[in-house]
Amino acid sequence: MSALALRDAVAEYGTIRVLGPLSLTLAVGEHVALVGKSGAGKSTLLSVMFDRWRDRGPALMPQDLGLVPTLSVFHNVYMGGLSRHHGWYNLVTLARPFRRDVHAIMPLLEHLDIADKCWTPVGELSGGERQRVAAARAIHQGGNLLLADEPVSALDGPLAEQLMAALTTAYPTAVLAMHDVELALRFTDRVVGIADGCIALDEPSLRLSAQDLLPLY
Repeated sequence: MSALALRDAVAEYGTIRVLGPLSLTLAVGEHVALVGKSGAGKSTLLSVMFDRWRDRGPALMPQDLGLVPTLSVFHNVYMGGLSRHHGWYNLVTLARPFRRDVHAIMPLLEHLDIADKCWTPVGELSGGERQRVAAARAIHQGGNLLLADEPVSALDGPLAEQLMAALTTAYPTAVLAMHDVELALRFTDRVVGIADGCIALDEPSLRLSAQDLLPLY
């Protein structure tokens, strides 16, 4: 995969400009954190990236998670790999999952501590559990690029760290919108600060401290 670039990207809602013009280049192998207060434009920027880079087959973990509440944890995670199978195979799996798919997904659920919820409808889970299901689906999808919007907002402590480690290990290149600046600095190589729809800061994580990011909030 070659470098990913946005040039003079702009997003508008009606007549109101909410992003840009903004230019950004993402190198292969970079884990980038988008930080800034709510409404700064982080989610909009992720949406623009997803549209512009759709041909790269990015995995998307949206803030609303996009899960199907009536389906089990297994089936929601399986959906990450729908494109790998024929339509008939996916339909059969909806009623009776194949053993090989269960064996492929179960270790991922175990790693994220939700294996005991494998056959539980997602609608019955807590917010943190649903977030781990969405992460498992993104990891199961596979690929080279992850775009994630607040992937650990419902978690804290060791579980948040565990999930961040799993996502950044699974994807060599990632852009993650985050409010937890400590986690952002620990698990990414670069921090891009967004304010009023524009880039206010762009620095390697190693050069920054949490205090440096406070003006963005």
